[in-house]
Parts: sequence; C-alpha cells; structure tokens
Amino acid sequence: MSKATRKDAQSPAPHAADSHELIRVHGARVNNLKDVSIEIPKRRLTVFTGVSGSGKSSLVFNTIAAESQRLINETYSAFLQGFMPTLARPEVDVLEGLTTAIIVDQQRMGSDPRSTVGTATDVNAMLRILFSRLGKPHIGSPQAFSFNVASISGAGAVTMERAGRTIKERRSFSVTGGMCPRCEGRGTTNDIDLTQLYDDSKSIAEGAFTIPGWKSDSWWTVRTYAESGFLDPHKPIRKFTKKEMQDFLYREPTKVKVEGVNLTYEGLIPKIQKSFLSKDKESMQPHIRAFVERAVTFTTCPDCDGTRLSETARSSKIGRMNIADACAMQISDLTEWVRELDEPSVAPLLKALQDTLESFVEIGLGYLSLDRPTGTLSGGEAQRTKMIRHLGSSLTDVTYVFDEPTIGLHPHDIQRMNNLLQRLRDKGNTVLVVEHKPEAIAIADHVVDLGPGAGTKGGEVVFEGTVEGLRAGGTLTGQHLDDRASLKPSVRKPSGALEVRGAGTHNLQGIDVDIPLGVLVAVTGVAGSGKSSLIHGSVSGRDGVVAVDQTPIRGSRRSNPATYTGLLEPIRKAFAKANGVKPALFSANSEGACPNCNGAGVIYTDLAMMAGIETPCEECEGKRFQASVLEHHFGGKDISEVLAMSVAEAEEFFAEGEARLPAAHKILDRLVDVGLGYLRLGQPLTTLSGGERQRLKLATHMAEKGGVYVLDEPTTGLHLADVEQLLGLLDRLVDAGKSVIVIEHHQAVMAHADWIIDLGPGAGHDGGRLVFEGTPADLVAARATLTGEHLADYVGT
Repeated sequence: MSKATRKDAQSPAPHAADSHELIRVHGARVNNLKDVSIEIPKRRLTVFTGVSGSGKSSLVFNTIAAESQRLINETYSAFLQGFMPTLARPEVDVLEGLTTAIIVDQQRMGSDPRSTVGTATDVNAMLRILFSRLGKPHIGSPQAFSFNVASISGAGAVTMERAGRTIKERRSFSVTGGMCPRCEGRGTTNDIDLTQLYDDSKSIAEGAFTIPGWKSDSWWTVRTYAESGFLDPHKPIRKFTKKEMQDFLYREPTKVKVEGVNLTYEGLIPKIQKSFLSKDKESMQPHIRAFVERAVTFTTCPDCDGTRLSETARSSKIGRMNIADACAMQISDLTEWVRELDEPSVAPLLKALQDTLESFVEIGLGYLSLDRPTGTLSGGEAQRTKMIRHLGSSLTDVTYVFDEPTIGLHPHDIQRMNNLLQRLRDKGNTVLVVEHKPEAIAIADHVVDLGPGAGTKGGEVVFEGTVEGLRAGGTLTGQHLDDRASLKPSVRKPSGALEVRGAGTHNLQGIDVDIPLGVLVAVTGVAGSGKSSLIHGSVSGRDGVVAVDQTPIRGSRRSNPATYTGLLEPIRKAFAKANGVKPALFSANSEGACPNCNGAGVIYTDLAMMAGIETPCEECEGKRFQASVLEHHFGGKDISEVLAMSVAEAEEFFAEGEARLPAAHKILDRLVDVGLGYLRLGQPLTTLSGGERQRLKLATHMAEKGGVYVLDEPTTGLHLADVEQLLGLLDRLVDAGKSVIVIEHHQAVMAHADWIIDLGPGAGHDGGRLVFEGTPADLVAARATLTGEHLADYVGT
C-alpha cells in the first residue's frame, strides 16, 4: 500500500498526447497571405484583427477552417465524396494540430420562400411533434402540421403476381399535409400585371413580349408560342378568341413539335411563375428584379391569412393555441408558454424545445418569431441563429470559427455575446474570432494582428500576443484600440424634414417622427428595436431615396470590381475606338476570351470525388484574353495590364494624358472615396472580404441620382482606422447637399451625427417606440436610454 502511495506522489512523465497544444500554420499563401507562419493555442479564445482586406478571412476561413473540412471529407468513402463539395488543399506548406472546425459565418441563410427561423433551427419540427401528440382534435402525424407537405390522395388498380396467377386489387392512399392549398405554403399569393408581360396591340410575330431575355429567335420562349399551332402568331393579342386567350395564358404543359424539335408548350402565367417567381428575388440580376417588381404584386394569402397552413392544421389546438399562433408569437413569449405545459408523456420533447427556445433568448434573439422568413434576417441575426444549435452541444475539443459575431449588436448586447464565446471556450473548445470591435477584442486570450495594410500591402502577421501587448505594439490596430470619438462642438442645421406618420411595420407602435434633411442622421437602438422597420418600411421606397441595405453582392470568379461597377464598359469602348475594332473583343466573357480557358485564366481539371485542380492557362498565361487582343493598346497599355492595375493606379492612369477617360475616372474616384484604392480592377469578387464587398456596393450606389442616402450599418467589416475614412465620406456627401440616414450601432458614428433618432426601450414588442430624438450632446447629457448610457461612456463624459 505504501509503495503504491509513493509511486502516486511522484510527478508522472508528460503523456505524448499532451504535446499537441497548438495549431501550427507554416507558409500560408492563400489570396494575399505572404508565407504566413503562426502558432495558435488550443482551448483558448484567439481574436484575429487587422484592416479590412488584410488577410484575416484568408487565414482563418480559407486556410485553417477549409483544411479541417477537407480532411474530414476525406474520411468518407469515395462514393459519398462524389455527392459532397470537392475542396482543394489550401496553399500552405504545413498545417498541424487541426481539430474539427465548425464555421459560424455571416452568410445569409437560404431565402427560399418556405424557409423560416423555425424550419432552420428544428424548432418547427419539435412543435409539429408536440401538436401531433397533444393537439385536439387529433388530425394526424407531424407532417399534418407542415406547410412543406401538401395533402394528396389517390386510388387505382394494382396488378400483382401471386401463386402463378395475375391478381388485380384496388388500392388507395392519402397523405395529410399542412400546406395551404392556395398559396402552396408560401403565405403570399401573387397577382401578375399582364400589361408588363406583353403589348396586346402587337402580334407575337411583331414582338409583343416585353419580358427580359425573351428574344424572337429563342426556341424555349417566343418561338414555342409562335409555332405551337395553338395561336395565330400574326394576330394582335387583343384580338385572340376566348379559347386562344385561355391557351395563351393558362394551358397545361403540352408536348409540341417545332421544326422537328420536341418542346413543351405551357401557358404564359405558369411559365412566368416557374421561371421568375420560384427564385429568390435578391439573387436575380438587377434588370430581372426590376421587371418582377413591376409585373408582380404580392399579397397576403386570404385563405390562410399568411400562416402558410391549411384550415385543418390550424383547427388542432393545445389549450387555445394552434401551431400558427405559436409560430407567430415572439420567441421570449413562446418560451413562457412551453414552460407552463406539463405533460409527462412528452417530457423529453418539452425539455429539448424549452432549452432551444431559451438559447434564442440568451443569444439576444428573443424578439424574433418562428414564422419570420430567413431571407429577411440581417447578417448578424443569421449568424446568431446558426449559433443556437452549438450552445447546448456536448462536443469538446472542437474549433469554432466566428466571423465578426458582434455585427448588428448594440453595445449593450456585446457583453452577452462575449459571455457566450467564453462559455464555448471554457467547455474545452478552441474559439477563433475575426473581429474589429474593441469590446470583443478585449476578451481575447491571444491576438493575431494582420497587416500592415490591405490587399497587396497586407498579408503579414504584424503582431502576435496578448491584448495588452497589442496596445503597446504600435500596429495600426494597437494605435486605434483605445480610440474615442468626441462630440462635435456644433451640428449642422437641417434644411427640411421627411415626415413619417403612424409607422406600424413589424413591431413599430404607430411612430410619428420628422427626419431632418440636409444633415447626418443616426438611427439607433438595441437589435430588434425597429430601426430597419422604420427606415426601410417608411423611407426607402420614396422618390429620390437611395437605399444601401445589407443584402450581399453576388458574383462568380468571372465577376470583378470592373464588371460590377460598370467601369469595364467605358474602358472597352475606349479601347475599341482607339483601335477601330469591336468592344466585345475586350471582354474575357465574350469574343476576346482566350479559346483555351474560355476567358477564365485557369484550366480546371475535374478529378471526380477528389479535389479539382486549377492550373494557369498556358495559352494566355492567366491573362484571360487572346494574344491578338493584347496587341491593341490604349494609353500604352493592353487590356490585361489595365485590369491588373489597382484602383488608385487606374485613377491616376485615366485622369490625364492620352488615356484620359472621364467616365472611368468618375467611377474610380468613388472607389477611392470608400477606401478601396488597393483593389485590383480584375480581382475576382469571390476573393473580397465582407467589408470590401459592402464598400464596393456603396460606391456603386453613390452613382445613383437621389437626394437622400439610407445606409444600413456601413461600418460592418470595417477596421477602427477605416471608420474614420467612412465618417469623412459621409461628411462629404452631406456637404455636397445630400441627406444621409445611417442605421448604426458604432458609437463613433453616433458621436459624429448631427441628429439621433433612438428606438426602444427593448426589442420586439418591448421596443418599437421613439425613446429619444435630438443631438448627440443632448442624448449624452440625458443618459435616459441604453444608447445614451453607452455613448456617454464612449465619449468619456
């Protein structure tokens, strides 16, 4: 016994498994990273900082998280890998000590018309089971409460072989679903304005259709109608007979033969519904989206009153509550209702449901309802919704990767988010956070600062250590970490007012407010207080108002700043005029494209379930254009050399001399104004960070004619140093005679504003009221609202 005791008292030798305490990255070269080598401690909270475009996302998401996911995918069989996205190995020499990575990013959640907060978080699934067990009257299984399942039935004869004999039996089946038959589970019905689809004074042969993309020689659209045999293509549409009009607008899909080719003819209304209305409106090209907004009016479904559910599904209740009522409740109220249910037969289900709902409240989303469409969530709300499923997880030794989790959070809510991040770390997980807010950087165990600049001037680790070390380190982030904006000594005088009366969108409680014009107005309040509802619901749609919202810009690797902003158009025309050739030659997506790589600049080799390989095109050496096109010059440069320029270089190039091009220079000026001078004109949009994409969008909208600009959290993704530049841009807009309304949480923007409109006092039904309007100085002096308290602390009064 004593011998064993002596042995226990000796300090044991370190176990080999305990030596893997670091994630080691050596020689990372993804995007703009310049052979980055770092060691990140495991089971700690590491924050990555640096100016927008310095390489934070390239290191955290495109290197560490991407390699972790790739290695996990490789553990599956080749058969399963064939159904999974193929991920190439990041460009890095060594990556050691990786653990399973769970990415919680800012990507908007799917905006399918039937996707809601409830369906995205599995709460709807639990509620459906609950109502199928406890609902009175009992109407069926959980799918009877699903708005994604239609009720169908059928009957017929079935032929079977039995004991050498052929037997026919009559069989029937039925499926009870919860989908509203009128709106098909969408909650809205649409009314199509036929005058926007065609000019009825013309015949089809004369080009009656006014639908974007419907060309007279298109097999799938115009020619199918013209040569189907159901209609007279030479008769004006207004002179169609009743039968012709029925076939033209509503005919069921029918096989027809056009010039020997088998095609499907379908009435115009169902064709438009399938080709335009089944897609997310925000993902459409601008001209298509404008057409849909002109041609289609969406109204709440009169049968289900927007609940998406059939009358049968709504008839089953627990107490006085049906499932539609439960989904329409504010989640904080629904949590209380579930807590009061006492039914031992479904106790485990009630416990799981209650835990999930409490996670919503804990994470600051208690003001949402389960029937809220996911496409309407902001980037910050979407990210926090994705966090729900991880809060109660029993997993440990996992790497959680967050992309600016404080986006969309009022200073009051940031502490709550910090607590959640620390809780994940304290469970034994590694937490990696890309962040700009000083309040979030302050809780880091370890800080990695990238820079020193953005784009080609960044991509290096300029500091690694503690928060205190960062403060003293002299880097751009360290210098700005304790920045505090001071209140302006004087504010601008308004030139007029924009009247809002009785605003009642979402949770707004009949707000009357006059928004000053000719000044910088900040609209503030906690998340869910009604800021976006007030501005986007009552201001954005007015004439002369240019709204820059949070919807992300979309683009393939063929899209770049030059194509997105329209800059390429005047450049192509200038090249064409100078060389006496067609403008299409100077587009890598058109006639000028290298035939070997089709203008992509790379050759992609598909290796089935293994990661595909991209190699630079040997023919054009990655320049994307035919050799003959590169012989044409403008201002001494060929088109590939122009696209390789940075925005700042191009602005100088097109400013004067033989390359002077005012149309291009104007667009480049705006890009420099928003702080994107370092971007290359031909850089694929897929390589831009979230902050860069939002500023690119802002630069594009600045070209629109309007007297009032509405910006929704323009500081998203901006480094502390970049915020100063943004404030300068806002000042220039106001000084040029514009009115600027900013929905914002950043205290530096609040302090810089001329007028503040504060909503609250809380979120959801606890908000929606005007709690303050006046100057920032008055708000700080009063300290009567949450925003006032935090702004007072920020400016140090």
